[in-house]
Amino acid sequence: MRDYRKLEVWIRSHELNMFVYRNLLPKFPKSEQYDLMSQTKRCSYSIPLNIVEGSGRFTEKDFAHFLDMALGSAHELEYCCLMCKDLAYIEVDLFEKLYRLINEVKAMLIGLIKALRK
Repeated sequence: MRDYRKLEVWIRSHELNMFVYRNLLPKFPKSEQYDLMSQTKRCSYSIPLNIVEGSGRFTEKDFAHFLDMALGSAHELEYCCLMCKDLAYIEVDLFEKLYRLINEVKAMLIGLIKALRK
């Protein structure tokens, strides 16, 4: 088992999740509280949660499986942010910051998945 708190990808995904909670979610209109906002929350915290769950597994294959799920959630979050921008819930500069953060996490996940599958 791994200590997820020592994994740079978990640290960055946790920071991303905190950024989403502090900077994106407050921008949603009340009408989106149970729809897009809820989905955005779930995919945001799903990234670090899947890393944590995978860290508790004993095999590299199992760990990689949970990293795959975290990567899927990162892609989902990226699209939720794009929707927010296109619906004018957020400014372009906030979207660009989110896009950079998400893509950093995605790149780290892909690198770790590749390393585990060698």
